[in-house]
Amino acid sequence: MELSGIGVDRVKLRWVSAAEGQLFASLITELSGVMQAMGPFDREQHKLPLAAVEGALNSPRLRWLMGMERQLVERENVYHLKLDEAPFKQLLKVVVEEEYQKALILEILSEGPRSVREIAAASGLPVYTISILLGEIEKAGQIDLHGYEGTTPKFVRLAA
Repeated sequence: MELSGIGVDRVKLRWVSAAEGQLFASLITELSGVMQAMGPFDREQHKLPLAAVEGALNSPRLRWLMGMERQLVERENVYHLKLDEAPFKQLLKVVVEEEYQKALILEILSEGPRSVREIAAASGLPVYTISILLGEIEKAGQIDLHGYEGTTPKFVRLAA
């Protein structure tokens, strides 16, 4: 949420059992206060970042890594090694950023063929970053070269 510009305070994840009604009520009251202080959320203004956040959260790579955190940090991996929490958190941060950026590119390409510079203008990402990520997305079979406008390549998202 921070990468998207929407803000981390707009979403909270807490585990509360059915027997903890008072805790649930206080968490909702707290979150409601934060939301009121932040003001209304313009869904249309954040349409692209919201779609990219959803795409990143559905990424198999990110879902696997998040699902393995406890196994890798608290227990051990298949080589009987435990990972330190700090390097794991740093890795997770890098993966979240990459998956968000890929999802952002895919959302932009859903609107039609775009060049690297057009994707950069729509996303705010550097041209170099887009070029690298386009190669990864293309290898995954999610985009393809649509054609050329003069000498400028245009990319398009393939149907899922």
